[in-house]
Amino acid sequence: MLTFIVPGDPVRFIMGQKSDPKIEQKIREKWGLDKPWYVQYGRFLTSAVQGDLGKSYRMHGREVSDVLSEKFINTAILTIAALVIAIIIGVVVGIFSAFRPNTILDYIFMTSALIGVSAPVFWLGMMLYIVFISKLHWITGEGFIDTFRYIPISIGSYKTAIPYFDQVIRLSIGEEIWKITLPFFHEKLVLPALTLATIPMAIIARMTRSSMLEVLNLDYIRTARAKGLSEFRVITHHALKNALIPIITVIGTQFAYLLAGAVLTETVFAWPGLGSVVVEAIRQRDFPIVMGAVMLFAFVFVLVNLVVDILYAMVDPRIRYER
Repeated sequence: MLTFIVPGDPVRFIMGQKSDPKIEQKIREKWGLDKPWYVQYGRFLTSAVQGDLGKSYRMHGREVSDVLSEKFINTAILTIAALVIAIIIGVVVGIFSAFRPNTILDYIFMTSALIGVSAPVFWLGMMLYIVFISKLHWITGEGFIDTFRYIPISIGSYKTAIPYFDQVIRLSIGEEIWKITLPFFHEKLVLPALTLATIPMAIIARMTRSSMLEVLNLDYIRTARAKGLSEFRVITHHALKNALIPIITVIGTQFAYLLAGAVLTETVFAWPGLGSVVVEAIRQRDFPIVMGAVMLFAFVFVLVNLVVDILYAMVDPRIRYER
């Protein structure tokens, strides 16, 4: 709705400064832009159900599915890296805070989590860029280099490309492989992933702390300690296992934030994922790209929530037998 309501004519972007009313009318008829917005959206949905997301206005009629599949792998790499960082640091910090509640360490962790939740992604990204690249020079900041090569694949009318590390395939010695891949992750991925992970990390830490505090006050935890079990065993085999359901829930919901936040993070760090494509498509009113990207994000989010539901049953066997 916002795409159609915001002022701006995609035909004018296509034509540029050389405007010809007759040619503009032909372009509108060709792309169906002369029809009302609800007709255009209805046509998009009808085609999307059949696996056709349409063609881009500004990319010389390229298939939207081809554009999204090429860039989605880069967004997936950034999102997965951010999610791993958020889970590891968030869960560890939450556990430490729960086992030492109302201490100086707990206050430091929870205050940091509050700041992390409040910090805008674009501001945090620029601050990290200034500190680690401009001031400390720990990272070169040369920008993203496409380390991947792509193998084109076609299944019927569907066409895509599978990425792979060209250098890794050519080299078989593990030591040589790491020389190729580590600089990529260190120089290109660490700051965008850390920026994107900050808010989910803080939310996961707070949820882990509250969930662990609730579990640690239960009788079976006191019984486990009375048996002489070590604190590590109490945490891993008793407390954390029974506190995982709320943590898994918040991890699943934060995945949606990661996809949405990736748009801003990719713009700040010039990461060539879906974010840059979507931002440029919004600027130039490339409706098929915007609607296709939103549909892709929604599909991935629904898929992640399905995985979360399956994990519930794996973590807590009692859920399998509920009727």
